[in-house]
Amino acid sequence: MTDALLVLVTAPSAEKGAELARVLVEEELAACGNVLPGLRSIYRWRGRVHDEAEALLLLKTRASLFESLRARVVSLHPYEVPEVVAVPLVAGHAPYLAWIADSTRAR
Repeated sequence: MTDALLVLVTAPSAEKGAELARVLVEEELAACGNVLPGLRSIYRWRGRVHDEAEALLLLKTRASLFESLRARVVSLHPYEVPEVVAVPLVAGHAPYLAWIADSTRAR
């Protein structure tokens, strides 16, 4: 088990996803943010089914930074209820995991 997390965040566009990733990396809340455009999300919101284009943001961070990262995403995100979910990384290439730790602020 590692301290690393993969955090998933959907955004209304690749540009907004890149803006979020840049802020989080600059503030050392994430080591990296990958923006995957071309996502199609079908979801229920306020009693209606929606079918929308989105982008997916994959953030690499540490578990100890999740609450700070989550709060920052929520403060910057245009959605009323943004997706911010964390998946623990149970294993990985040791030098890569060390890079995540080295590239994020100590907490």
